[in-house]
Amino acid sequence: MTRRHFSLSLLALAACGLPSREVSAGAAAAGPTGPGVRDLPEDPPTVTALVRSDADWQALLAPEAYRILRRAGTERAFTGPYWDNHAAGRYLCGGCGLRLFDAADKFESGTGWPSFTRPVAADRVAIHRDVTLGMVREEVVCARCAGHLGHVFDDGPAPTGKRYCMNSWAMVFKAA
Repeated sequence: MTRRHFSLSLLALAACGLPSREVSAGAAAAGPTGPGVRDLPEDPPTVTALVRSDADWQALLAPEAYRILRRAGTERAFTGPYWDNHAAGRYLCGGCGLRLFDAADKFESGTGWPSFTRPVAADRVAIHRDVTLGMVREEVVCARCAGHLGHVFDDGPAPTGKRYCMNSWAMVFKAA
């Protein structure tokens, strides 16, 4: 077993042990809803911070999306709605609708989570050091609403060598 496969196995086991709420498949397709979300631009010229209260986020998001985006949760591997999505389109933040990733940059990582080589632009995500679960990782958050998206690793394919390993429930997919 390679070092990468061992690390991925540990990560998958850790994620499987996290509590998860049952939600319907239709909730994932619903995406961001509520006042002020649908009118936010998907591709703004400048990304500015969006601040909402925790009560607003709870009212706005489906329970699983709230747990991941606002509480830095992780969905179980191979269970999110987009891990095996191969359609052309774009992935938006599930909290604020900011365009984050293009399907053209998605690849099969074998991890059970949607993986991308890069965001659509450097200003769409922020990276923070994450030392939870006894590991040191690089957490990826939305640059507009600071919602937890997943983690980035240095074991991805060309052209970047990066693997942005994202939670499906943190995003909304819009077909091309």
